[in-house]
Amino acid sequence: MEMIRQFVDLFLHLDKHLGEAIQNYGTWTYGLLALIVFCETGLVVTPILPGDSLLFAAGLFAGLGHLNIWVLFGSLTLAAVLGDTLNYHIGKFIGPKVFSQEDSRIFKKAYLEKTARFYAKYGAKTVVLARFVPIVRTFAPFVAGVGSMEYPKFLAYNVIGAVLWVGICLAAGFFLGGIEVVRENFSIAVLAVIFVSILPALVEMASAWRERKTA
Repeated sequence: MEMIRQFVDLFLHLDKHLGEAIQNYGTWTYGLLALIVFCETGLVVTPILPGDSLLFAAGLFAGLGHLNIWVLFGSLTLAAVLGDTLNYHIGKFIGPKVFSQEDSRIFKKAYLEKTARFYAKYGAKTVVLARFVPIVRTFAPFVAGVGSMEYPKFLAYNVIGAVLWVGICLAAGFFLGGIEVVRENFSIAVLAVIFVSILPALVEMASAWRERKTA
């Protein structure tokens, strides 16, 4: 329960936490942000770490002059590519065993099955599209490894997806940060981004519910 409270607090006060990090750690903030992005994309046990909203907030602080947008883009894109690469190889190595297991305290088999359906619908493009879908973003490279997608092909989609995801989210924060109403209502802006980022997951849940009801 305490973990959930802290997680909600992190989202609701992302401006405060990131601002404090910049103030307390200076240039080390880039490393902290890169670590979060790397873990969110590279470890199947951390799918609930902030992704889109964190990138948006980082871009906003860059727009306000507290961070360098190009350092952010380079470091976070690299972190996203390396995260997916690690996840791909983990999936290739242990994936078949994991698919045969039931849920555990840190692993939900339903996430894998949802991502597998995503692959069935979009094919290899899932590696790019999944960047913009919470939960699926974390499991897509893992499932690609399980399915033994050729690594050169995976890497190409991986890099394209990382560049688009990081670039779009940072740019949104960077340019919106110049709008006065956004600066004065930062928390509301972040909550709006969080809602937009989880909207695809909500649509997917609603679709699954309708399918079960029809069946």
